[in-house]
Amino acid sequence: MWTARVFTLYPELFPGPLSSGLYKKALDKKIWSLEIVNIRDYAKDKHKTVDDTPFGGGSGMIMRADVLANSLNKNISNKTEPVIYLSPKGKKFDQNYAKKISDKNINIICGHFEGTDERILETRNIEEISIGDFVLSGGEIGAFVVIDTVVRLLSGVIGNPNSLFEESFERNLLEYPQYTKPQKWEEKEVPGVLLTGDHKKIKDWRLAQSEDITRRRRPDLWEKYKKRK
Repeated sequence: MWTARVFTLYPELFPGPLSSGLYKKALDKKIWSLEIVNIRDYAKDKHKTVDDTPFGGGSGMIMRADVLANSLNKNISNKTEPVIYLSPKGKKFDQNYAKKISDKNINIICGHFEGTDERILETRNIEEISIGDFVLSGGEIGAFVVIDTVVRLLSGVIGNPNSLFEESFERNLLEYPQYTKPQKWEEKEVPGVLLTGDHKKIKDWRLAQSEDITRRRRPDLWEKYKKRK
């Protein structure tokens, strides 16, 4: 069973959207599990202080290394498990990274304030991960993104596992357009090739569409695709 352990200052936000849909079904089937750790519980003073002002001056507050380390040390028994800190300056999270961590339990630290004391990142083999080039008020939304992406990859979660192979970012291609009933809607028809029943023609059309969309919208992926093609 795959486990996601989330370290947060706002445990009340969880499980949130993970308590419904396919995530809940997979939880009930014990395909995966979710553990929530309240970082504030590991503060050492009576006020449960988890942050302080930055040395050298500057705006905002910094999460204390001693408090965060205490929460990690008390809850991670297997030191080989990846520890991820969600941060705008981290390595970009993508489908390949999701696959890499889908076969091992993970620990996710949700950052807040102006950041976290650098010493905790240096001494605990923590990998900084970013879900995009933007700044959120906290790491919890990023944690939902990471968990959602990985859970879908776990065996038994998606009804038809073949559908995962056809999704965007597989083979460095964006997914082709999809259509369903009605066949004609607001004077727009479903592409005729999809009605032929000719599986090879449909497969070729879908590949051509994926290539065209990727080339126009994501030239970075298109270059990777061409190299592997």
